[in-house]
Amino acid sequence: MPNSDNSRKHLNKLASLMMIVSFLGFVDAVYLSVTRYFEASVPCTLTHACDVVLRSDYSTLLGVPVVSLGAIYYLFILFGAYIYLEYGSRLYFKITAAVTAGGFVFSVWLTYVQAFVLKAFCQYCLLSALTSTLLFVLGVIVLFKIYVLSRLPTANDPE
Repeated sequence: MPNSDNSRKHLNKLASLMMIVSFLGFVDAVYLSVTRYFEASVPCTLTHACDVVLRSDYSTLLGVPVVSLGAIYYLFILFGAYIYLEYGSRLYFKITAAVTAGGFVFSVWLTYVQAFVLKAFCQYCLLSALTSTLLFVLGVIVLFKIYVLSRLPTANDPE
Protein backbone atom coordinates (compact mmCIF):
# COMPACT_ATOMS: atom_id res chain seq x y z
CA MET A 1 0.00 0.00 0.00
CA PRO A 2 2.23 2.85 -1.18
CA ASN A 3 -0.47 5.47 -0.54
CA SER A 4 -0.47 4.54 3.15
CA ASP A 5 3.33 4.82 3.29
CA ASN A 6 3.23 8.28 1.71
CA SER A 7 0.53 9.34 4.15
CA ARG A 8 2.60 8.10 7.10
CA LYS A 9 5.74 9.88 5.83
CA HIS A 10 3.81 13.12 5.37
CA LEU A 11 2.34 12.88 8.88
CA ASN A 12 5.82 12.17 10.25
CA LYS A 13 7.11 15.37 8.62
CA LEU A 14 4.20 17.34 10.02
CA ALA A 15 4.80 15.90 13.49
CA SER A 16 8.49 16.79 13.27
CA LEU A 17 7.62 20.35 12.27
CA MET A 18 5.14 20.55 15.13
CA MET A 19 7.85 19.43 17.53
CA ILE A 20 10.28 22.10 16.30
CA VAL A 21 7.72 24.93 16.42
CA SER A 22 6.33 23.87 19.80
CA PHE A 23 9.87 23.63 21.19
CA LEU A 24 10.51 27.24 20.11
CA GLY A 25 7.25 28.32 21.74
CA PHE A 26 8.13 26.35 24.88
CA VAL A 27 11.55 28.02 25.20
CA ASP A 28 9.94 31.45 24.73
CA ALA A 29 7.25 30.73 27.35
CA VAL A 30 9.71 29.25 29.86
CA TYR A 31 12.00 32.26 29.47
CA LEU A 32 9.10 34.60 30.20
CA SER A 33 7.91 32.42 33.09
CA VAL A 34 11.35 32.46 34.71
CA THR A 35 11.74 36.22 34.32
CA ARG A 36 8.26 36.70 35.76
CA TYR A 37 9.02 34.40 38.69
CA PHE A 38 12.19 36.35 39.50
CA GLU A 39 10.38 39.65 38.82
CA ALA A 40 13.11 40.58 36.35
CA SER A 41 12.67 43.10 33.60
CA VAL A 42 12.55 41.61 30.11
CA PRO A 43 14.85 43.18 27.52
CA CYS A 44 12.57 44.39 24.75
CA THR A 45 14.67 45.52 21.80
CA LEU A 46 12.03 45.57 19.04
CA THR A 47 8.79 46.73 20.61
CA HIS A 48 9.91 48.45 23.85
CA ALA A 49 6.74 47.57 25.80
CA CYS A 50 7.29 44.02 27.02
CA ASP A 51 7.02 44.85 30.70
CA VAL A 52 3.78 46.75 30.10
CA VAL A 53 2.24 43.65 28.53
CA LEU A 54 3.80 41.10 30.86
CA ARG A 55 2.77 42.99 34.02
CA SER A 56 -0.74 43.93 32.87
CA ASP A 57 -3.97 42.66 34.39
CA TYR A 58 -4.29 40.41 31.32
CA SER A 59 -1.05 38.56 32.07
CA THR A 60 -2.77 36.11 34.43
CA LEU A 61 -5.75 33.83 34.12
CA LEU A 62 -7.36 32.76 37.39
CA GLY A 63 -4.16 33.74 39.16
CA VAL A 64 -1.92 31.68 36.86
CA PRO A 65 0.54 33.54 34.64
CA VAL A 66 -0.48 33.22 31.00
CA VAL A 67 3.15 32.54 30.06
CA SER A 68 3.13 29.46 32.32
CA LEU A 69 -0.06 28.25 30.65
CA GLY A 70 1.70 28.78 27.33
CA ALA A 71 4.62 26.63 28.45
CA ILE A 72 2.20 23.83 29.37
CA TYR A 73 0.40 24.21 26.02
CA TYR A 74 3.62 24.01 24.01
CA LEU A 75 4.83 21.04 26.04
CA PHE A 76 1.53 19.25 25.38
CA ILE A 77 1.89 19.80 21.63
CA LEU A 78 5.54 18.74 21.71
CA PHE A 79 4.73 15.49 23.49
CA GLY A 80 1.67 14.84 21.32
CA ALA A 81 3.79 15.03 18.18
CA TYR A 82 6.50 12.91 19.83
CA ILE A 83 4.01 10.23 20.87
CA TYR A 84 2.77 10.04 17.28
CA LEU A 85 6.31 9.68 15.94
CA GLU A 86 7.32 7.14 18.57
CA TYR A 87 4.18 5.03 18.85
CA GLY A 88 2.12 5.92 15.77
CA SER A 89 -0.92 6.94 17.83
CA ARG A 90 -3.18 8.69 15.33
CA LEU A 91 -5.83 9.27 18.00
CA TYR A 92 -3.45 11.21 20.21
CA PHE A 93 -2.13 13.06 17.17
CA LYS A 94 -5.70 14.05 16.21
CA ILE A 95 -6.26 15.36 19.74
CA THR A 96 -2.97 17.24 19.62
CA ALA A 97 -3.84 18.78 16.25
CA ALA A 98 -7.30 19.78 17.50
CA VAL A 99 -5.86 21.42 20.64
CA THR A 100 -3.87 23.80 18.43
CA ALA A 101 -7.17 25.52 17.59
CA GLY A 102 -7.60 26.48 21.25
CA GLY A 103 -4.04 27.78 21.44
CA PHE A 104 -4.61 29.81 18.29
CA VAL A 105 -7.88 31.36 19.51
CA PHE A 106 -6.32 32.27 22.86
CA SER A 107 -3.32 33.75 21.05
CA VAL A 108 -5.60 35.85 18.83
CA TRP A 109 -7.35 37.14 21.95
CA LEU A 110 -4.04 38.06 23.60
CA THR A 111 -2.82 39.81 20.45
CA TYR A 112 -6.09 41.74 20.32
CA VAL A 113 -5.55 42.81 23.94
CA GLN A 114 -2.03 44.02 23.12
CA ALA A 115 -3.17 45.99 20.09
CA PHE A 116 -6.48 47.49 21.20
CA VAL A 117 -6.60 47.41 25.00
CA LEU A 118 -3.02 47.88 26.15
CA LYS A 119 -1.83 49.57 22.96
CA ALA A 120 1.54 47.97 23.65
CA PHE A 121 3.32 45.00 22.15
CA CYS A 122 5.72 42.45 23.57
CA GLN A 123 8.07 40.90 21.04
CA TYR A 124 8.14 37.60 22.95
CA CYS A 125 4.35 37.51 23.00
CA LEU A 126 4.29 38.17 19.27
CA LEU A 127 6.72 35.28 18.80
CA SER A 128 4.31 33.12 20.78
CA ALA A 129 1.45 34.30 18.57
CA LEU A 130 3.49 33.31 15.52
CA THR A 131 4.30 29.86 16.89
CA SER A 132 0.66 29.34 17.90
CA THR A 133 -0.45 30.31 14.40
CA LEU A 134 2.07 27.97 12.78
CA LEU A 135 0.97 25.13 15.05
CA PHE A 136 -2.66 25.80 14.17
CA VAL A 137 -1.89 25.68 10.44
CA LEU A 138 0.05 22.45 10.92
CA GLY A 139 -2.80 21.07 13.03
CA VAL A 140 -5.34 21.85 10.30
CA ILE A 141 -3.13 20.12 7.75
CA VAL A 142 -2.78 17.09 10.02
CA LEU A 143 -6.53 16.83 10.54
CA PHE A 144 -7.15 17.29 6.82
CA LYS A 145 -4.59 14.61 6.02
CA ILE A 146 -6.04 12.16 8.55
CA TYR A 147 -9.75 12.75 7.97
CA VAL A 148 -10.12 13.77 4.35
CA LEU A 149 -7.27 12.27 2.41
CA SER A 150 -7.49 8.92 4.19
CA ARG A 151 -11.09 8.58 3.01
CA LEU A 152 -10.46 9.30 -0.66
CA PRO A 153 -10.57 6.27 -2.94
CA THR A 154 -7.26 5.06 -4.31
CA ALA A 155 -6.40 3.41 -7.61
CA ASN A 156 -6.43 0.03 -5.82
CA ASP A 157 -9.99 0.43 -4.51
CA PRO A 158 -12.66 -1.63 -6.25
CA GLU A 159 -15.36 0.40 -7.99
